[in-house]
Amino acid sequence: MADKLLIIMSNTDPSNPTELGAPFFQASVAAAMEYDVEIIFTGRSGELAKAGVAEQLVIQPGSTKTVYDVMKEAVDAGAVFKVCTTTLELWGDDLIPEIKETVGNAYLISEAMDDSTVTFTY
Repeated sequence: MADKLLIIMSNTDPSNPTELGAPFFQASVAAAMEYDVEIIFTGRSGELAKAGVAEQLVIQPGSTKTVYDVMKEAVDAGAVFKVCTTTLELWGDDLIPEIKETVGNAYLISEAMDDSTVTFTY
């Protein structure tokens, strides 16, 4: 049985915030269930790792809870945020403090292929 959940956020578009809740809610639940949880930001979704972006987005119109609030809840539950080096090339290196590590594509592939890891992509 797998003991790690790897969430790769690559194609979820920050300009459509209604898409952003599920990965962070699932990360929070999996971490609360004591699974190791990593979220790796890359590609278009990597913009969420940039300071100031997620704070401006609400998942649902009329809500006061921002995407950044939901991201912090996932971290508080135990999820670990990482950013892919190519993301830094796209969006810069002014990152939210919750990013714990910068990783390369080889890390992403090796973790996704590990037998003890379940991988979700968004």
